[in-house]
Formats: sequence, structure tokens, C-alpha cells
Amino acid sequence: MKPMLTTRMENGKQYRYILLWSLLLFTFSSCTSIRYAGVNRIRNYEICSRDLPLAFDGYRIAFASDFHLESKFKERQLRGTVKALQMLDPDVLLLGGDYQEGCEYVEPLFDELALVTPPDGTYAVLGNNDYERCTELIRDVIQRKGMHLLEHEVDTIRRGDEYIVLWGANPYAGKYPASRALGEADSVRIAPEEFVVLLTHTPDYVEEADIKGVDLALAGHTHGGQVTIFGLYAPFTASRYGMRFRSGLRYNSDGLPIIISNGLGTSRYPVRVFAPTDVVIVTLCRDEASE
Repeated sequence: MKPMLTTRMENGKQYRYILLWSLLLFTFSSCTSIRYAGVNRIRNYEICSRDLPLAFDGYRIAFASDFHLESKFKERQLRGTVKALQMLDPDVLLLGGDYQEGCEYVEPLFDELALVTPPDGTYAVLGNNDYERCTELIRDVIQRKGMHLLEHEVDTIRRGDEYIVLWGANPYAGKYPASRALGEADSVRIAPEEFVVLLTHTPDYVEEADIKGVDLALAGHTHGGQVTIFGLYAPFTASRYGMRFRSGLRYNSDGLPIIISNGLGTSRYPVRVFAPTDVVIVTLCRDEASE
């Protein structure tokens, strides 16, 4: 009988250890970082291409998405995120949409984001939340802050005679009253030799749209699942493709790399479980070996 009692006691200790570690992991995945409130982690990626102009070798792109101010992401988290973006010192800042949970938060959000001043400026697209409400206000504030809103438009960033292309795609064209339908005049033409970065809100667009000629896509929308089972499975991802485009570096059916941010805020419920908030840094490099 004593050996059985000892075994039960040992099993009880094991269960307590498992419970303790689970609680610690839950706390780590749900809380904000000590250094920068609002940002659990900085995710770094390196994307190399033979199409990248030599002048852009080492170019740094910061990408932040899905703020949803105020959800679980509040003013303190916003200030921490701005400090993180300033510290990262990118060449350009790209914003992936879903900025607010109410029109009263639009001005405060962009007031803070305007404090991030990369040399090549800030470019933004709108998300589904932004077409559901406050659309004209967001457009106006982005313009007043000197940022560039790309709604199925392209722009170029130049280094002397060389340049890269930014394409801001609108995946919601015609789906919301505030989102205009796209016509022939909105078609984007890309030369095969150009290096093109596609900025869009949802990764589903990268799988479903005709985006030949794009070299890299950036998207958000999924929140990394927002609530996951130990980061391995998410019951809901807001993507038609489920886990395929949940988070991180993925590829569409044509082999195009898509970097999907977990974002910063929350929707529906102000909770994150094993889906840490993030800011993305992409370093571009010239692929000399493939020439």
C-alpha cells in the first residue's frame, strides 16, 4: 500500500508542476513585454531576391497591424509600441489596418504613430474594421499626418536611380459601402524586373488575387488565432484557409512569401492565449548567388 501512496503523491506533484508551467506559459503569452508595453515580441525576417536593387541591400521595413484601439490594446500599449518602433529605427513603416474599435480612437492612435518618423515615411492600408466605420475620418487623419494611404495603389521608394515598389491592395473593394469597387483604371501594372512589396490586410488576398510580379507580401487580420492551444492550433483564425495562414512566414500556391503579423490588439473578446502580439522587421538583401 505504501508504494501506491508514494506513486500517487509523486503523480500529484507532477500534475502540480504541469499546472504551474501551464500558468507561467499562459502568463507569458498573454502579458505585455517588460521593455515595451503592448509588444510581446519583435519578429525578424530576412528576404533575399535577385530583383532587389543593390541600393536597397540591408533595407529595413517595420510592419505593425491590427491595433484595435481600445481593445486589450490601450493607450499604455500604444505608447510602448511607438517606443519599440522608434528603437527599431526602420527605413520605412508599413501599417496593416484595423486601427480602431471606435471613431474616438482614430486621432489619438495616429497622433502617437506620427511620432515614428522613418526616413522614407509611413504607408498604410485599411482593414475590414476601417471600412465598417470611421472610414473617411481615417483617410483624412492619415493624410493630415503626412502618411500615405494606398487603396489599390502603388508608390515607389527611391535610392538615387534605383527604387522598390510598394503596392497597397484593398481586398474589400465593393464589400462595404465606404469601400469603392475597383475598375480598369485601378489595375496595377508591374514590370517583371521590379522588386515589389505588397501590403494588404488579409493573407487570403495573397492566395486569391492576381498578384504576379510581387516579391513579398505583408498581412495581418488573423491575430495569430488570438486564442490558441499552446500556439499549435487555433480554433478560429479569421482566414478561409484556417491554420495555413495563421501567423509567421508562409507561402501562397505560387511560392510567394507572405509574412503574417499577429497584430497588437484584439477583436470580439479582449484576451490572447498563446498568440503573442508582435511587430515585424523585414531586412531585404540582394541575392547575388542567384544572378
